[in-house]
Amino acid sequence: MNELRLGAIVSAVQKNCHISDAQFAADLTLCSFLLKMRELYRWENEIPLSQDMPKREVGDWMNERERYWEAVEAAPYEPLPLVSGGVDPFEVALANRQLAPHGLVYSGGFGRACKPHFFLGNLLREEIRDGFKVYVSGCEFARDLDAPPGMMLDDTIFVRTESLQRWLWEKYEEWNWNHRNQAMTRAIGCYDFQGAPETALREMTETETESVILHELGEARVGAELGEDWSRLLAAVMRTRAEIIARAVRDLYADCLSTLPGLLTRENPAAIHFYFANFTGMRRLLFPQLAAAYQVWLDSGELAELQRVSAAGLTQWRATAWRMIESFHQHGDRVGPLLERMLEHPAA
Repeated sequence: MNELRLGAIVSAVQKNCHISDAQFAADLTLCSFLLKMRELYRWENEIPLSQDMPKREVGDWMNERERYWEAVEAAPYEPLPLVSGGVDPFEVALANRQLAPHGLVYSGGFGRACKPHFFLGNLLREEIRDGFKVYVSGCEFARDLDAPPGMMLDDTIFVRTESLQRWLWEKYEEWNWNHRNQAMTRAIGCYDFQGAPETALREMTETETESVILHELGEARVGAELGEDWSRLLAAVMRTRAEIIARAVRDLYADCLSTLPGLLTRENPAAIHFYFANFTGMRRLLFPQLAAAYQVWLDSGELAELQRVSAAGLTQWRATAWRMIESFHQHGDRVGPLLERMLEHPAA
């Protein structure tokens, strides 16, 4: 009987990560590229999150990595060398049927701008939630430049706790530089980051793992409802302000459907504060009533207004999403300016 060859699998997945990075890294802004490369270097060299990185070594590594990317940019993606034979790297369900019994989880799908994402990690647990399979991973053995904490692929949700922990530490460091985000101050205050930062980060990761699952469940349920029309709409407005609006509307719909009801049911102040610490940008601009309801909770300690606004938001953002799809049906690739005008009267 053939045995699982972990080293060969890790090598194949990491090679595919390098190929994807080689093809898509140029799409990033310079700032995003440098930040992501620094964190990739930290991960590859197992440097603790609280430790500074050697600038010269990081710079030399970046130059070497870019030369390597030039060599593999045109290479085809490699099959996964599993027990059954070579498996296409995008045949994720087939791969996990063979990997999960060995305590491993794998994903190979597409993110924004159709960039392929690959990762392989140890499997902490799997469960079924609302009809969707949920894989929660821990230590990652292979990853690419982007490492989103939560991902959705078909009917499966992947929550990457190592990536989540890194992202949370970045949020903590960002707050350390500038304490103006009062919601983040409240969230950080729920943990002992000053006395025991590693324990605090671990506890925060455990709390926010459930928040990521709730959001991804909302995304999955919204995606199942809106279907392929929504994907075609996003393709029609890609890289425009209308895309930012459309993605914010979908996020608000998902949050009012799953994330917020789940957070309010848990009644975990740390999780609620952290949600509103990240309630920024277009979502906050479109839905100021939610920020106002958060303030009511801060003043009164009562969740009723947050529950009311969240329920009203579910109706509002579901209707808005379908209005956007209807406009796309009517106007096709010219729909962008119409979606932008919806910003002015989102609840109309």
